[in-house]
Amino acid sequence: MAARSRWQAWYRERRERWLIERDRREDHAGSGLTLTPRRVYILPTRPGLSFTVLLLIMLIGALNYNLGLGFALTFFTGACAVADMYLTTRNLVALRLTAGRAAPVFAGEQAQFEIHLHNPTRRDRFAIMVGFEDAASANKAGAPTHATDVAAGASSAVVLSAPATARGWLAAPRIRLVTSFPLGLFRAWSYWKPVPPELAVLVYPAPETPGPPLPSHGAASEDGHGAVGLDNFAGIRPYQQGDPLRHLAWRQIARHDPALGGQLVTKQFDGGAVAELALDFADLPAHLGLELRLSRLTQWVLQAELHALPYSLRLGAASYGPALGEAHRAACLRALALYRGAA
Repeated sequence: MAARSRWQAWYRERRERWLIERDRREDHAGSGLTLTPRRVYILPTRPGLSFTVLLLIMLIGALNYNLGLGFALTFFTGACAVADMYLTTRNLVALRLTAGRAAPVFAGEQAQFEIHLHNPTRRDRFAIMVGFEDAASANKAGAPTHATDVAAGASSAVVLSAPATARGWLAAPRIRLVTSFPLGLFRAWSYWKPVPPELAVLVYPAPETPGPPLPSHGAASEDGHGAVGLDNFAGIRPYQQGDPLRHLAWRQIARHDPALGGQLVTKQFDGGAVAELALDFADLPAHLGLELRLSRLTQWVLQAELHALPYSLRLGAASYGPALGEAHRAACLRALALYRGAA
């Protein structure tokens, strides 16, 4: 059994490499893949096998009783089966698959992979099932569960999900397309293994839950008053460019319409509401381990963004900030996701 398992693992690895190399050789139009006839496989379904048995019974009956109409009916229905085989294969041939958007997620969430099916021909495509090969083999029917139709000269998008268990880049598993259209007597299928980074999701470290409070040290700005935090409301002041919208004093603004000469005002907090928070990987205890330290920094980055606190992040020799906003948040989380320093 052990030798058989090793042989199966070796066979799967060699087959996977061969499929990837074939995709690279056959696709000369840039990203994506076009399904050629030799990439589409076809076999009869269970109803198709039952239909074959019925044809044999009809043929035996026609031979036994020498029935001309029996022969005609048998060969006509057989011709319909052959036509169904051709139409089922043609339902996949010439489709082009391209990668869509793949938004970053946190470890433990479901990664979403967007796939576009382009139909450059004048034929509509119906009942195409799309899914990952592992998910397809898990269900009893052995077929993906995301169905889509692609109109002639149009495109269709399908979003597939896969668990994101670890931080870093998560490449999409091999994709399987299946169709039994139009009669269901045959099942045609094809595969696409996107070559990284063509279809991959960046997985951020999972935030530590429950997360500890933000560190109390940081470099205070000219408007700050001591430690970092949002402890006490200290009053209002005129609005300055760059103040976060969540700190605007909306009640005071509502009393004096800015359009009528009123002034925008901002809430001010004791405890350094606009202090620059310093997050340093080296300051965390080494006994926590690499992954837990990255999870804690991830939680602190999210908390700092939530409270609109400018912050800087240092990971080894790399430094980010101090800044605030979506771009800074994305840069910090990306650095945490791809960090490969020593624990």
